[in-house]
Amino acid sequence: MNSDSPAGAARPAEPKPARRSLLRGALTGAAALGAGLAVGTATPAAAAPHRPRPASPAEALSELAAGNARWRAFRQRHPDETRTVRQELVSGQHPFAVVLGCIDSRVPPELVFDQGLGDLLTVRSGGEVLDEAVLGSVAYGVLELGIPLVLVLGHQSCGAVRAAVEAEESGERLPAHIQYLADQIAPAIDHTKEGDARTDATIDANIRLVRDRLAAEPDLAAKVSAGELAVVGARYELTSQLVRRIG
Repeated sequence: MNSDSPAGAARPAEPKPARRSLLRGALTGAAALGAGLAVGTATPAAAAPHRPRPASPAEALSELAAGNARWRAFRQRHPDETRTVRQELVSGQHPFAVVLGCIDSRVPPELVFDQGLGDLLTVRSGGEVLDEAVLGSVAYGVLELGIPLVLVLGHQSCGAVRAAVEAEESGERLPAHIQYLADQIAPAIDHTKEGDARTDATIDANIRLVRDRLAAEPDLAAKVSAGELAVVGARYELTSQLVRRIG
């Protein structure tokens, strides 16, 4: 990804209340990017890391950039899939990034960034649309697992964005709950463009909208202000497999 982000500062480890420890234990036990993304250190959670883990926003972005470069060059390492890693992950997890992406089957974050088990906390919804479940899932990763990076990942030729644009233009309602997605994307529609250019511009605008909403959430905003978290927007190009930063 192209990068403009400021570097974050490391943060001291913070004790967590027993309530959070119980919650974390229950949930974890139950279960380049162009020129590079560059932007605090995160508190390790649950299990000792099975390989050196990015501990700051800048390190996390760099790791994702390197993984995307491998993916584009067909040199994937498929890390963290061994028997040893699987056994280590039984006792807990220490992912280094939350990736909020679209449901599109062509953009699986673990493959696009060449990451493995325990590396990414992935949350997916049509058009990266936010609701309470998505917000809670992202917040869990940041507040309970100490993850230093949230990446909002949109993509070229997003069907959810196209549907929202076409529904607004036609005035027809989409079936069932799909209309909810369109309603959430609608504020991002770029009316300065026409045709395919409108859809393409809206993809970028929607990424920014979702990123800004997340960054404005009070608990996340406090982490960003302290240099412990970066909330970044990015876009995956289906034609080149490049993930690039959206400013």
